[in-house]
Amino acid sequence: MALIGRIFVVLFAFLAACFVAGMIVVGAVLYPEFSDLGGEPIDQSAINIVLGFGFIFLSGFALLPALIVVLITEAFYIRSVLAYAVGGGIVGAACYLGLIPFDPETLRFDGIVHRHLEIMTGAGIVAGLVYWMIAGRSAGAWREPRPPLRPPPPLPSQSRPQA
Repeated sequence: MALIGRIFVVLFAFLAACFVAGMIVVGAVLYPEFSDLGGEPIDQSAINIVLGFGFIFLSGFALLPALIVVLITEAFYIRSVLAYAVGGGIVGAACYLGLIPFDPETLRFDGIVHRHLEIMTGAGIVAGLVYWMIAGRSAGAWREPRPPLRPPPPLPSQSRPQA
């Protein structure tokens, strides 16, 4: 039963981490455009749509690499915040590099934009931290047996019924 509850916690933490990473990616990619707006108000519905697509994009691409990190940390009871930050950074970089064409002859990625790689890696690090705050601090705890229930305290001697 604890495993089922843990799966829901992991799923919620993953979705929250993807949402935060999507906000970071959208904000960082659109930052040059935000600075050129000239002080005009931003259409809030357009921002909501872009954030939604950023969330969907990141959660779809990050699912498999993040699942590998989650399985490793759950299997080995890894609860270190540094492990989740590094794992998130690796997942963010892997998501970006998965979209870039790879030339097997030269063993290089063609067309890497370093700013975009840095944005995705940074968003992955923050997503790893968000995941750690929600689910990572108790990784593997679902396998530990529950402590036994304490017996109730004895009744005081004066409260016994007299026969």
